[in-house]
Amino acid sequence: MTESPAVLFVCTGNICRSPLAAGAFRHAARQAGLAVTVDSAGTGNWHAGAPPDRRACAVARRHGIDISGYRARVVKVADFDRFTHIIALDASHLEYLLSIRPAGYRAEVSLLMDHVPGMEGRDVVDPYYGSASGFDTTWQDVMAGVEALVRKLQRRS
Repeated sequence: MTESPAVLFVCTGNICRSPLAAGAFRHAARQAGLAVTVDSAGTGNWHAGAPPDRRACAVARRHGIDISGYRARVVKVADFDRFTHIIALDASHLEYLLSIRPAGYRAEVSLLMDHVPGMEGRDVVDPYYGSASGFDTTWQDVMAGVEALVRKLQRRS
């Protein structure tokens, strides 16, 4: 029997992209009948303990997903053994994750958009400093990435 996937999504402050990805992934996995553990974290501690950005909560809510209960935290070295997959939302997060990964870690580390054919190497745009409409664009990228990831994980189970 294969171990259930445990997926950690990582962005900068853990209040926009990674909580959106975690909420969207949890929802998509549930719809696909895939048992998963899901969390999100940030590379920095600016927002540790804070809820997701209100604009992130609003876009998720429009799609029937409640992320308001998430609280920002910083990614830890222990996460590399706790999770089977650690998914970076942009190249700077991926670079950071690869720089802190311990020897003998078990997690597969990747960029979210690398799971979407034809979108490999693309970052999920950070909507934090823009308008609310930027969160819609981020949502579209996140959904494409998590749906592709769910399909990949289904094939493995």
